[in-house]
Amino acid sequence: MMGLDDRHRPGSAMSNASSTAAEKENMWLSMLSSVTLSRRLPHKSVLVLGGTSEGQKEFVESLGAGGFKKGTRAAPVANAFALGYTYQDILDADHEDVLARLGVYLIKEPSPAFIPLLRPLFTPASLPETLIVILLDWSRPWEWVRQMKAWVRLLRGIFTSLNDDCRRTLDDVTQAWESRRSTHTDGGGVSTGTTTGLGDVVIPLGQGEFDEPIGLPLCVVCQNADKIELLERERGWREEEFDFILQFLRTILLKHGAALIYTTPSAPSSLRPLVYSMLSIQSPLRQQTLKHNVIERDKVLVPPHWDSWGKIRVLREGFDVEGINLGWSADISPNTKDGETEGGAVEVYEDVIKDTGRNGEAQLTLLKAKGMEVPPVDTQEFLAQQLEILEAKAAEDKSNNKGKDDKKKRDNVDENADKALAEQVGPVQFNVGGIQVDAESMVESLKQREASQAGGDITPGTTPPPPVDGKSQNEVLSAFFNSLMKKKGAGKPT
Repeated sequence: MMGLDDRHRPGSAMSNASSTAAEKENMWLSMLSSVTLSRRLPHKSVLVLGGTSEGQKEFVESLGAGGFKKGTRAAPVANAFALGYTYQDILDADHEDVLARLGVYLIKEPSPAFIPLLRPLFTPASLPETLIVILLDWSRPWEWVRQMKAWVRLLRGIFTSLNDDCRRTLDDVTQAWESRRSTHTDGGGVSTGTTTGLGDVVIPLGQGEFDEPIGLPLCVVCQNADKIELLERERGWREEEFDFILQFLRTILLKHGAALIYTTPSAPSSLRPLVYSMLSIQSPLRQQTLKHNVIERDKVLVPPHWDSWGKIRVLREGFDVEGINLGWSADISPNTKDGETEGGAVEVYEDVIKDTGRNGEAQLTLLKAKGMEVPPVDTQEFLAQQLEILEAKAAEDKSNNKGKDDKKKRDNVDENADKALAEQVGPVQFNVGGIQVDAESMVESLKQREASQAGGDITPGTTPPPPVDGKSQNEVLSAFFNSLMKKKGAGKPT
């Protein structure tokens, strides 16, 4: 009877109800947590080093060329200060579902003062999902190797200062990247999707390959490749200089297992598939193979795990691959100070690739000091000045032509007047001893006779007429007839 009463106690019923509610609550929590885990997005990170503010924005826009989710727009790029940040969602082919989120961190100067800002970005969870990108600009290619040296030394300084867990993770990432290097796809390229070849061929590392690993995957992007033609036209660069730069970059990047790509603004490139491949992101597009390109000088693409010393030598003979390999190791060695390394790769590069514009700048400074500088004139202002000069010349030509026409008209009037006068006066005649003589004919005869006498045509044995008052007879007669003609011309003809 006592047990029967206990079954009907109110406290026992309340405890059963509370336990049932707790079980239901736990069930919903487990279901919600499982859904949350299933929908948790993979997070990838890209650390962009170097470049200008515009160059960094261009790089981010190139990564987002695949489009955005409906009803959304691109996130702003905040890179005006020390450490910039933005993010992008990697979408499927229909631009509806988000496959992964890509966080982009940006920094422009390799200053040691930024190390405290960069160190928190590297954690055991984020290191396997991080890619390092170094931006270079074709407007100043003579500074490239020095810039890369500064960034590599900065990264090594950060990684050596991480805690033990992070350093162990870095070692794991390095081993995974090295094993990825030793796996070569049958198709001859690096595939961004699932491979369908006959199998993977394991090949050993060659000379100078991956012997200076940084710890994370590295990609070098040379922007504004359209300025190659400008260097060729204005600075007189030839194919030898461009081939030397390419061989030099490939040699030092081969030591880090890095990729290299040249890009041009507003031109299609393989930058986005290359970044996706290095981050192990399954591209939402169809399977795409990154095909190497070392022939077209403005579309160079050297995927990771593809290059070798033999391929570098083929581009142009005479390039010292071994010397550059050793020189770069000396430049980035932690035992080397930040100053110049004698015989280092930076010194060799800058001896060949020089800033030839420095001489022009020095000459320009000298001209400024002498007061010979000519300030530039606005285009519209220059054209207005030229228009005034042309109008003044046109007015002057018009005035000169008018004066010539007036003079020509006056000459024509005088000539016509002389002809009319001659027609009215007629021939001048006079009577000599009862003989009618034409004065013009007589004067012409006297001139011919005088000319013949001056030429020595006088017949031998004849005596020339004596002079009269120091003048020849012909001159006297000529003066006489001329006076008669003047007198006749003054009056009316008879």
